[in-house]
Amino acid sequence: MATPPPTATTEESAAAPSDLICEHAESPAGPIDEATQQSMPGPPEIDLHRSLQVLRFSQRQAEFVLAAKRRYGDVFRFHGLIPGRPAITSHPDHVKSLFTAKPELAPSLTSESPLRPIVGKDSVLTAQGARHMRQRKLLLPAFHGESIARYVQMIEEAADREISKWPVGKKIELTPRMQAITLDVIMAGIFGIDGEPSRGTPEYQLRQATKALTEASTWPIAQVAELANIGRSEPVGITKAALKLLDRPTYEVISQRRATADLEERADILSMLLQATTEEGESLSDREIRDELLTLVLAGHETTANTLSWAWERLTRNPDAYGVLRAAVRGDHADKEDQVEYVLNETMRSRPVIPMVGRRVTVPWQLGEYAVPAGTPIAMSIFLVHHREDVYPDPWQFRPERWVGHKPGTYTWIPFGGGTRRCLGASLAMAEMRVVLEHMASRLDIEPDRPEAEHVMHRNVTMIPARGGRVVITRKD
Repeated sequence: MATPPPTATTEESAAAPSDLICEHAESPAGPIDEATQQSMPGPPEIDLHRSLQVLRFSQRQAEFVLAAKRRYGDVFRFHGLIPGRPAITSHPDHVKSLFTAKPELAPSLTSESPLRPIVGKDSVLTAQGARHMRQRKLLLPAFHGESIARYVQMIEEAADREISKWPVGKKIELTPRMQAITLDVIMAGIFGIDGEPSRGTPEYQLRQATKALTEASTWPIAQVAELANIGRSEPVGITKAALKLLDRPTYEVISQRRATADLEERADILSMLLQATTEEGESLSDREIRDELLTLVLAGHETTANTLSWAWERLTRNPDAYGVLRAAVRGDHADKEDQVEYVLNETMRSRPVIPMVGRRVTVPWQLGEYAVPAGTPIAMSIFLVHHREDVYPDPWQFRPERWVGHKPGTYTWIPFGGGTRRCLGASLAMAEMRVVLEHMASRLDIEPDRPEAEHVMHRNVTMIPARGGRVVITRKD
């Protein structure tokens, strides 16, 4: 990842918040007819051997797309793991055209993602069209309003329980500790279990398997396994063997819960899925429920945990921002909740855990001065959108104050994606992060283990701290 400029000086930090978020110049985008497409030039293509493009995109995506944008502009094409020479764009108007398009004109690329062999073809993440909307409708009640409010106390208890275990004065990696919190929360919401599951239960075995496989996914061999599964709907090799560790307890949990006498009285997600029926009266199969559970367990805890790790990686290397947050939280200021929100907004802007989201257009599509034919995959680089200088002046600076008086833009701040494919668990993720960040800021004094910023590691579809968010706890209440 490109090295950002040094920390802002006091004079630079004094810039008015209104100067730290701007409006971008317009760029036409959207579906066009074939004749118009053929009369327009296609996006420039990266001038590099295909195998090198695939390697660099897989290993150093942020650096790769940043260098390409500097050379070619907002839109360019490359050879990647997804067939069809994807076009990459970073213009908000292009993002808007794809997020607001009818699903049949721009279906999601998640059905072709490296996650499909893991979470299956039937999950809300990988399903398309009517099936996706059906799955989304079934799950939506668990992630809104009163449901989120019920989770808050659970999150507070999980955070306090984990923080109490952390040593003072020693280097620790925050990422696995954040994962412990978010995994407890997501499993409680899914299975209705308070705290850690009891040893010997299938829920406990599932939790342990999830932790082990999450850790193993950072090993070099995991990248080999990922490449072996590209373009497949079912896992092979190491991935297939690893998923057996998850599938065994998952199916056992489903079987036991189906036989539970009080199923109708339970409010957890698994019980809800087991009782759910479609408009045609169909129930979900064990395989469909398995796919949904793995999607929620794997995607629902790790992205949130890594965002929290990035938040502290950024805060500890930007003491002014950390000081403002700490003072607001510990002084119980009226703007405490706002300051927490500003830090999270800026973290997800500067270090989006999911750096890219895509669609495969079924009709010709205009992207500014360029056009692509039907069938082209179009990737929206969240990382590049979030580092546009015309939207976010000094984009490499970590400045939570840029959000004072501003709400995140629908097409300029997109860590959760957008449109009909916006992350289903966004509300729960934000609730978790608010509670955990505030608890940590109020109870702990934290320093980085070294002054240099942590580099980015690309793993599957995520962008995570390369050293696990290493810090030193210097004080704990």
